[in-house]
Amino acid sequence: MVEKQEVKQILDQIRADARFTAMYTGREEFSEQVMQALAQVERDKFVPDELRSEAYENRPLPIGHQQTISQPYIVALMTDLLDTKPGHRVLEIGTGSGYQAAVLSKLVKEVYSIERVAELAQSARQRLEALGYDNVHVRCDDGNDGWPEAAPFDGIIVTAAATNIPESLTDQLAPDGRMVIPVGQRWGHQELMLVTKDNGGRLNTRDVLGVAFVPLLEGKTA
Repeated sequence: MVEKQEVKQILDQIRADARFTAMYTGREEFSEQVMQALAQVERDKFVPDELRSEAYENRPLPIGHQQTISQPYIVALMTDLLDTKPGHRVLEIGTGSGYQAAVLSKLVKEVYSIERVAELAQSARQRLEALGYDNVHVRCDDGNDGWPEAAPFDGIIVTAAATNIPESLTDQLAPDGRMVIPVGQRWGHQELMLVTKDNGGRLNTRDVLGVAFVPLLEGKTA
């Protein structure tokens, strides 16, 4: 079991970062529900064994296959921007180790998560099942295509940087839905963006914060 002091320290760092970036994000603090979800998910269960001692540091960590588990502050910010409700169904693009999906599972009814790297998809699925996250569905596929047979989604969260906002994903966003996605060049400037769809299907976008994510690639690995 994670020491409570480690959890308290990372939550305090997230709160401090939220205040520091509020001029850009418009959010001086994150909802209590999001912070509780972060507290309940043991991050050390989602990092490689050799990095468990660093699991509660407020920074991204490598998980293999040139992928990372995101910084806890970024996970909190992106989750908070979705404004989730308990009955929501959320699509995640980029399962990675399953950490972001686990956080979302504490807040919504169903999480559908797509990972293009077969080995990561399989290990995340097994990890989430073993830890009891039974409302998370994981599959290996091209995230650019979304999960059309399960659409529409109340929220979509993309954990890799796209060069443009994929129309295939906005098409799967429900009216009044929200999508959080980093957009920018592979090794250049990226901006975390909030995309909202109104009842008439019109999209609105807002730049939130400069970020650095691995690129959103096409296809899937064997």
